[in-house]
Amino acid sequence: MRKFIQAVGGVGLAILTITGCSQQPQTLPVQDPLAPRLPAKAQPQLATIRLWIGAEELNTELAVSAEQQMTGMMFRTNMAENAGMIFPLSYTRQASFWMMNCPLPLSAAYIDPDGIIQEIHDFQPFNTNSVASATENIRFVLETPQGWFKRHNIGVGTAVRTERGSLLQTFFPLETR
Repeated sequence: MRKFIQAVGGVGLAILTITGCSQQPQTLPVQDPLAPRLPAKAQPQLATIRLWIGAEELNTELAVSAEQQMTGMMFRTNMAENAGMIFPLSYTRQASFWMMNCPLPLSAAYIDPDGIIQEIHDFQPFNTNSVASATENIRFVLETPQGWFKRHNIGVGTAVRTERGSLLQTFFPLETR
């Protein structure tokens, strides 16, 4: 692990250690001084963006930095029906999220680089078992109150867009040129 960290630097470590009600970190020894410290409290509300999931509109917090993604929905005790949190992953990969320190039941859509929902999973409060995507083609994860996708008739194959265009155009404009 240390050779890998030396090869990619701190950015690589940040990519591997996203947690929260979000991505589970890669296994690191507890005694490792380079291991990230897990958040101890909820983060303040993050900047938001409007998303359209099919015909439905969702006001979504942006978890873009490593710290924001690591904290995710940890320690939060409520979430409005038409609210969510989106996690733009730094590269396309197999997503793996969990619910450490997260008291809210959530649903999460695993979304490919084209903005198409590939999978939807329900997460139980405080469950530290990670839920990995079936594919390695995930670039975004969208968390909502549990059951939101079902209540709004949103399923696999539904497109997700922002008020600024596609998810890639919005979060990774240099990749769309």
